[in-house]
Amino acid sequence: MELRSYEGNLHKMPTEYANPVKYKLVFGETDIDMNAAVGKFVRMEYSGVINCIRCGRKTSKSFAQGFCFPCFRDAPENSECIIRPELCHAHLPIEEMSARDPQWEKDNHDQPHVVYVVINSGIKVGVTRATQVPYRWIDQGAWKAIKLAETPDRYTAGIIEVELKKFASDKTAWQRMLKNELADEVEVVKTKNKLQELMDDKFNQYDSSDDKIYEFNYPVIEYPTKVKSHNLDKSPILEGKLMGIKGQYLIFEGGIVINIRKYGGYFVKLEIES
Repeated sequence: MELRSYEGNLHKMPTEYANPVKYKLVFGETDIDMNAAVGKFVRMEYSGVINCIRCGRKTSKSFAQGFCFPCFRDAPENSECIIRPELCHAHLPIEEMSARDPQWEKDNHDQPHVVYVVINSGIKVGVTRATQVPYRWIDQGAWKAIKLAETPDRYTAGIIEVELKKFASDKTAWQRMLKNELADEVEVVKTKNKLQELMDDKFNQYDSSDDKIYEFNYPVIEYPTKVKSHNLDKSPILEGKLMGIKGQYLIFEGGIVINIRKYGGYFVKLEIES
């Protein structure tokens, strides 16, 4: 069996909204077509080296999916409002902001955001920058998605999400997502309209009138019935037939899966059957 070899640091896989979704891994200036690897033998070996995905320095431990500790502690990409948008200050004048990097916050969070509904095994709500539609949904392994509210900034989207969490989850059931368990009884537009009705009236001005339903198909030969996550720190070699890709997960034969984003900055050797 002939193998093509690549080396580089892992990063979140760039995607293209297509049928099926297109994935690639980027190692430096090399783009690897991961859709073409589905159905083939793939071997990944972790070298023991981790480089911060922000500053590039070597680090003995990765924080927040690929950062060294100083970048985890200080970089605006790891601000608390990344996880909790309702704490964002970017909508305030710079002199009133309490932020790691006020200008970065202005450039990235004082921008149009979308509050959305995703359907997988159940109903999930979330927040993303408008420019990240539909890529954020792909990263979550969404089956269907729809815009619920459109806001001028991250803070406003965050307070709407807090309101919506009274009625729907904001978490992805990743194992059920990888087994492709789908809540096919859910009517997407009706669910959106119901959530809009349940929200406090003060948010009505942000209701999205865009009823486009985004539907996603992933490059998967066969979904697993049982899922086991592979840990590169404990087992540096992962190999087998690649059965598919969904979200940011590679799915191997036997239900072994690996979350590529979790191992951001890990330097690996990747071999793919020619």
